[in-house]
Amino acid sequence: MSNRLIFTGQRQVSFIPTDIPAVPGAGQVRIRALCSLISTGTEGIVFNRLFDAGTHWDNWVKYPFTPGYSLIAEVEAVGAGVTTLAVGQRVAARLPHTSHAVINAGDCIPVPAGIDPHQAAWFALAKITFIGVRAAAPALGDDVLVVGAGPIGQMVTRWLHAFGVRNLVIADPMATRMDLAKRGGASGVVAKPLAEAGAEINEAFGGKRPRVVMDSTGNAHVFAAALGAVRDRGKVVIMGDTGSPASQKLTSDVITRGLTIVGAHDGHGDAEWNDQTISALFFRMLADGRINLDGMESHAFAPQDCAAAYDLITTRRSETMGVIFDWTGATKAVTLKAAAAGA
Repeated sequence: MSNRLIFTGQRQVSFIPTDIPAVPGAGQVRIRALCSLISTGTEGIVFNRLFDAGTHWDNWVKYPFTPGYSLIAEVEAVGAGVTTLAVGQRVAARLPHTSHAVINAGDCIPVPAGIDPHQAAWFALAKITFIGVRAAAPALGDDVLVVGAGPIGQMVTRWLHAFGVRNLVIADPMATRMDLAKRGGASGVVAKPLAEAGAEINEAFGGKRPRVVMDSTGNAHVFAAALGAVRDRGKVVIMGDTGSPASQKLTSDVITRGLTIVGAHDGHGDAEWNDQTISALFFRMLADGRINLDGMESHAFAPQDCAAAYDLITTRRSETMGVIFDWTGATKAVTLKAAAAGA
């Protein structure tokens, strides 16, 4: 038996039991969840149905809907033929918020010993943002502006810092997010909406525009300002997946200044860079300190308190950053894990 979270309708979430096999089959493992990270952007859009009719969101979100894709677990049992995993081993899996699951062993990503499971749970957002940084293709010593200091923007900042970007500036109207951005490697921060931050951004880049702008917000109305913020012949990478793409308007900057626009998405992996390989790199860099996630968790909930968790990210999202479901029973009620805010 497993317990999992289900969206039964718009703004409706339930914690329900689900039957799963007691014994894994050949090539499978049974896992027990330790924690799972809410993707506040994606799950907030889905929970509140904040998307237009006819979009890919509309085609994807059908009820009942199982949210989540960032689970850390321990192996409980292994099936015949499984030699790569052992009972008690920690693994990451792109699974919904669930207490137990039986999955193919090849779909598990080993989590090295010594990594905090709550930090390991960022592996899926690390993969998504790695895809975005590869799409940006920054050069060593490049100048990059990251728009949005929520979970996606924060993780983009950490990859760019590890890569060796020279001037790495993050812009977000929420000043409370900026300390985390600096911890993650931002060389400059601008606590203003992008459309109002031109002078501060130019100053942060030494009087010039950045060559790359990465929009992590998912806010359709940020797009035009992002086009205006990049230098001539520069590149704008769109990572935040808006529910209203028709509101994302091109400006004359695209033609008159020769801009390149690139979309980056979770599904853009390939044979070399995918869930397994990117997650392994993320875990290695987390272990050796090249990626710093200290303070990134803002709240922890017991899964039974899922209604409160989704209410939080709906009504007080600016107070959140990393929101975790703790499946171990250690979290009896919502706890504030860090003073940092943002989403």
